[in-house]
Amino acid sequence: MENTKTKKPFFYGWIIVVACMLIQAVPYGIATNVQPQFINFVTSAEGFTLTQFSLLFTIGTIVSAIASPYIGKILSDPKTNIKLVYLIGSVLCGGGFALFSLAGGNLWAYYGISALVQVGTSIVSAIGVPLLLNAWFKENKGLAMGLAFSGSGIGNIFLQQAAARLLSNPNYGYAKAYLIFGIISLVVSVLISIFMVRLPKGPEELAANVPRKKEKDNNPKTSITKWGYALKEVTQMKLFWVLAVGFIFVGFYVSGMSVQYTSYLYKSGFNATYVANIGSIFALFSILGNLSGGLFFDKLGIKKTLLLSGVMVILCGICLIFIPSIPALGYLFAILLGTTIFAYIIGPSYLTGALFGDREFGTILGIVQVFFAIGYALGTVLFGMSVDKFGYLTSWVITTIYAAIAYACLLIASVGIAKHNKEQNVTETKKIA
Repeated sequence: MENTKTKKPFFYGWIIVVACMLIQAVPYGIATNVQPQFINFVTSAEGFTLTQFSLLFTIGTIVSAIASPYIGKILSDPKTNIKLVYLIGSVLCGGGFALFSLAGGNLWAYYGISALVQVGTSIVSAIGVPLLLNAWFKENKGLAMGLAFSGSGIGNIFLQQAAARLLSNPNYGYAKAYLIFGIISLVVSVLISIFMVRLPKGPEELAANVPRKKEKDNNPKTSITKWGYALKEVTQMKLFWVLAVGFIFVGFYVSGMSVQYTSYLYKSGFNATYVANIGSIFALFSILGNLSGGLFFDKLGIKKTLLLSGVMVILCGICLIFIPSIPALGYLFAILLGTTIFAYIIGPSYLTGALFGDREFGTILGIVQVFFAIGYALGTVLFGMSVDKFGYLTSWVITTIYAAIAYACLLIASVGIAKHNKEQNVTETKKIA
């Protein structure tokens, strides 16, 4: 008799999830979540305007967007030594961040270093993490994505507090803070690259993640059907371009709400403790948002999830407008923004897979992220210009309008493409042999 209780081999994919969590917590967290804390301190010390300094986000994002398709192609090549590519990304991300300590009053130095940091971040995080998870997980992919991306929120709880204290301590200042965070990022990402990151050796490793019930049934109907569009087919869809416009506007509102709120709170007269607490609450609920994001999509469906996220983001904009007179709204803002973080962290990967399949997942995802990057880059400049000309309150109203447009486009595109896929029976007509 067959022993049905035979112990299954350990699935290394869960080590990859831990590695991705650490990448999101430290290298990604420092490059993305900590950098906004420096805005007020650097501009005050060096005399830059908000628009001038915010341009580093724009330049870094543009360079990263241009590089992303090439990064995706390199990482997708079976001949690529993924450890070596990750090590290069680690040096650019962590070592680059440490270089900010030498920039001083040279704006062009900030711009150039930002480009290096963001390219490194794309390698180890924006492109690298989804590709690793997609390679390892054919089952439990939503759970794996939620756990992996929750790392940014977990790390942010500690990073926000550490950044606020280092930056407000006259014994350190912004330059030493840059150096300290850069070294931490470099060491952590190099260790992960050497000892944890790798691709599956073959189908036998992936089989360790197949549930026992599916294994026992051995029924073709229970097997995963791989399907997908070619890139050329996707670019011929009108609704794909509506989705692309949606992610541009997602970039617009994210570049305002997620990046500029700390500077806004300082300018509104709030102290470092209040700002750090708001940042920590945002980080805490970012964990919940990333963990539940995949579950929302799986259980509620794309339409209901996007509706829910859209309403919450619009409420974030309303909170920002009234925070100076009602400080308690800062906490509600942090809760709502943290909970909806999955829309732009998990959303591009999830929607790409759900709407366009696996055939050219990496390439299509890279293009989708380019549109988000364009919105993020332009949004940073537009927000800075708006603040300089109209002030923060009007700028938050404009940002809230961006959010409404973003979710309208995402809903129209997602619902339309899903309907088209159902009518065309894509799991059969676009099946991957």
